[in-house]
Amino acid sequence: MHSYRLALDEPVSGAHLDELSRRVYYISEAITGFRLVPGDGDGDAVAEVEVTTGHPVDAEALGKKLRHVVDTEVRPQLPTPPKVLWRSTTDRTPAGDTFERLLAEGVVHEIGPGQVALGAPALAALDALDGLLRDIIREEFGAREYRYPTLLPVTALHRSGYLSSFPQHMMFAARLDGDVDTYRAFAEEVGARDTIGDRVLHRCAPVDRCLPPTMCYHTFDQFAGDTLPDENTVVTAKGGSFRHESRYHRTLERLSDFTIRETVFLGTAGFVREARDRFRRRAVELVEQLDLAGRVEVASDPFFAGAATAAQVSSQRLLELKHELHLDVGAGDSISIGSFNLHEKHFGDAFGIKGPDGATVYSACVGFGLERFTYAVLCQYGWDVADWPAPLAERCRTTPRPGKGKR
Repeated sequence: MHSYRLALDEPVSGAHLDELSRRVYYISEAITGFRLVPGDGDGDAVAEVEVTTGHPVDAEALGKKLRHVVDTEVRPQLPTPPKVLWRSTTDRTPAGDTFERLLAEGVVHEIGPGQVALGAPALAALDALDGLLRDIIREEFGAREYRYPTLLPVTALHRSGYLSSFPQHMMFAARLDGDVDTYRAFAEEVGARDTIGDRVLHRCAPVDRCLPPTMCYHTFDQFAGDTLPDENTVVTAKGGSFRHESRYHRTLERLSDFTIRETVFLGTAGFVREARDRFRRRAVELVEQLDLAGRVEVASDPFFAGAATAAQVSSQRLLELKHELHLDVGAGDSISIGSFNLHEKHFGDAFGIKGPDGATVYSACVGFGLERFTYAVLCQYGWDVADWPAPLAERCRTTPRPGKGKR
């Protein structure tokens, strides 16, 4: 291991520290760990970032990349203090070593970086939580449900602006170029090499499909160029979602391969805002029924690598376009399990979606990470179904499992 201290032009402090922390690993694939180093003065100001790498690197070049990100994407953000919209009153305290015990008892299994398989009873909890969310969606909104294909056209993310706003998360799907000479050369190379992954892309055809970072892009692409017959439309879907999380992946919190239940609202400005807020209130009621410790707060997305990054983050917070539901998973530690987002006319304009009056539609979406939701429940209740809150336990059928985990 190699360690380097990278100096900042000026100290970073306060709310900017979180923004800095969630960007360091994306600065270079070589970084395997990092630590924010406080300055000599009082307070929480950070003057350096100590990084570790698995092999020697050019520290000067790495420091230049870090300072560019700090100066263009972190420091210009308005230092808005966290705004909490709701906080639970329960005194439930999660266990701190839940993931390690889940692994030890075979309830979950790590497949690879950011990939975790769920077994009983975690899988039953995930399905039950999705069922409780579907009840809300059906009762409140009468949504149309779709099951989308896994792969998403790259054009959908291009026209939406995702490719330029979140390039760090992108995962593409590729295939070999459709030519017999390509197939023959590739097959010969496979037989001659122990590994092949680093020698594939140069033989691939143009990449026109990608793995979806969330479900809503399928919905926007579905209605692209359409005039909707109704003033307001609601669509829901559950499916696999994929985001490269670099070395931020841990437990069931930041998986690169996970499941989302997402609901999209298309229509008038008043409808989509009221629907977003109504869903948030119903989600809070569900959390209270399950007696889970958590909070709802104003949040922002991890915009990255764009000239307007700082302005996007600041605007999103100031306008309160994004709310997040956090649930506790340890002492002083919580994860976001759901988000409630207003898009204004962004996606309506990008995809050319209009209402029956010919005007561009507004949109909003509500998404829940089902593995995250499940993990928070397991952290707070353990994985003996008999200990789970009644609304959840009643939906779970008793299944054989490798161990009986109590907190």
